[in-house]
Amino acid sequence: MTCGTLEIDILNSIWDLTSNEEDRDISIQDVVDYLSAKGIARAYTTIKTVMDRLTVKSLLVRYRVGKKFFYKATMQKEEMALEAVKKVTDNFFNGNSAALIRFVESKYDLLVK
Repeated sequence: MTCGTLEIDILNSIWDLTSNEEDRDISIQDVVDYLSAKGIARAYTTIKTVMDRLTVKSLLVRYRVGKKFFYKATMQKEEMALEAVKKVTDNFFNGNSAALIRFVESKYDLLVK
């Protein structure tokens, strides 16, 4: 699944916010506040729109508690990262993971800058 930068930022915020408390209810405001603290200033309505888009993509689930909506990620960060690496391997290295590893090793200095 392809995600934009803000989508990834939102998913990372949800994973970070639930890292110590898996059952924590995450609201849109929680994500807005978390991103703002990280220097990513976006309007509440923008975050809501993107979170709704992530729900349509089945990367988030939305549920109601009382009158308020909350969100949870449907995949763990490691699962999504593995899926992304597999896609890169398939798209750029003909499914050859050894070729991907050699490429990363050869470009390591460029990657850690």
